[in-house]
Amino acid sequence: MKQTDSHPDTAQDGGNAPESIAAYVHYLRTQRQLSAHTVRSYELDLQELQQLAGAQGLPQLDFAQIRRFTSQLHARELNARSIARKLSSWRGYFHWLIEQHGLENNPVDGIRAPKKSKPLPKALGADDAVRLVSYQGGDQPTALVNRAMFELLYSSGLRVSELTGLDIEYVQSGDYRSEGWVDLREAEVHVTGKGNKPRIVPVGAPAIAALRAWIAVRGQFVKTDPTPLFLSSKGTRISSRIVQLRIKAHAQALGIPANVHPHMMRHSFASHVLQSSGDLRAVQEMLGHSSISATQVYTALDFQHLAKVYDATHPRAKK
Repeated sequence: MKQTDSHPDTAQDGGNAPESIAAYVHYLRTQRQLSAHTVRSYELDLQELQQLAGAQGLPQLDFAQIRRFTSQLHARELNARSIARKLSSWRGYFHWLIEQHGLENNPVDGIRAPKKSKPLPKALGADDAVRLVSYQGGDQPTALVNRAMFELLYSSGLRVSELTGLDIEYVQSGDYRSEGWVDLREAEVHVTGKGNKPRIVPVGAPAIAALRAWIAVRGQFVKTDPTPLFLSSKGTRISSRIVQLRIKAHAQALGIPANVHPHMMRHSFASHVLQSSGDLRAVQEMLGHSSISATQVYTALDFQHLAKVYDATHPRAKK
């Protein structure tokens, strides 16, 4: 017969829930030597399980009941991380009962917490997005290239790697072939996205104007490689990191209350196009998503926008 690590006052058959929990907590504290904070968390989780079980003894619980308790926690809008922690606490307790009191099986085995919800992408409001990309900032080359890049990010929803990989035109020379380029005449940009998937995205008139202004002065930066569309002051293809730093500084200078980064412009593009058109498939194509599920996250952003409008305007929504 196995020797128990239980508290001296504990019932040996583990059938009394309060006493078996106390014994398990004593085991965690003395044998496992867990921290007081961790032990207290286990104890609270098991006390909650006892409340869910009611008069039924914990060792008599089965898989279906544990699954039902998990559903109840989820219905109370407990987050996935907290549910996963409780299941871990319960699983450890029943494993201890198996070892110390001969329980036949662990009713928590095979039960998983709900999937953790992914945070929604952050997008700028339409007014802030337009203010950010339309600010002139002077006629110096750095200001012109910044405006062209920021306008194109918002106009076409490009990833920053796609933006920096653009060539001024399609080039095929030796082993080199352009993966992305702009066509000003057709007002479109060709890019190669994830999985080497090519796509063509429209470019709006303000972005075309900004690109023309930049291209007019771009020649003075060309040194060894005439291919890249966007060049740094050193004449090299501009890097994603430089774009990140520049757009963040630009937003801060304009007093936009957000941590603006290039991908936020992509989110803003998708959200604002969806708000205006409601055409999820078109947004999917322009973003280059292989699955519609990746694009559907923007419907949640759209609903949030509508909910804010409702809360701010409907007489019966006001507190």
